[in-house]
Amino acid sequence: MGSAKNSNAARKARIEEMRRAEQARERRNRFLAVAASVVVVAGLVVGGVVLVNSQKDKGADKADTASDAKNSGHFVMGNDGVQTWKGTLGRTHVTSAVRYPMEPPVGGNHNPVWQNCNGDVYTKAVKNENAVHSMEHGAVWVTYNSKASKQDVEALAAKVKKTPYTLMSPDDDQKDPIVLSAWAHQRTVTGAKDPNVDKFFAEFVQGKQTPEPGAACTNGLSQ
Repeated sequence: MGSAKNSNAARKARIEEMRRAEQARERRNRFLAVAASVVVVAGLVVGGVVLVNSQKDKGADKADTASDAKNSGHFVMGNDGVQTWKGTLGRTHVTSAVRYPMEPPVGGNHNPVWQNCNGDVYTKAVKNENAVHSMEHGAVWVTYNSKASKQDVEALAAKVKKTPYTLMSPDDDQKDPIVLSAWAHQRTVTGAKDPNVDKFFAEFVQGKQTPEPGAACTNGLSQ
């Protein structure tokens, strides 16, 4: 019992630390936004060069999209029920659609803009490319399809809203009713009361798998 209390206290402390770090990043981002406005005029001067380079970038985007489809690898099921992707997961920023080898995706090339994941709950599907960027920042993505019960969806939404570095959205393309995803990791759960929900959150919210720990989960894309 004592160890459980200590674990909960440690998790709350970590979440509070993440909240403070997020607030500090938001203040820094506001400062950077002001600084960026100073160089707008200079950017306009080189606009012609940017236009030429953008045509090259479009070709690169298509190549990145194709390469993501060719990623080699497969899931390996652990004794704890968590599937781990063994193979390559691209991390290139692309503006075109990406064909992922799994649904929901657990990594790969993604959009330059992340989906807000500061306990954000979306009632409409979000783009995989934006959610993958969120997972790169250490977020856990909760998804569900029409087979999930209303009670489970509501209970999971309440849990997500209380947890920084998480997001939730419907995904009608996934096979199982409820899926939890983090970068290179994924598992299904039976419902909101499944103890594996808390275990997954505890291990993968800003967990060791995070490619960019501490990166922002706000000031991104929202619905």
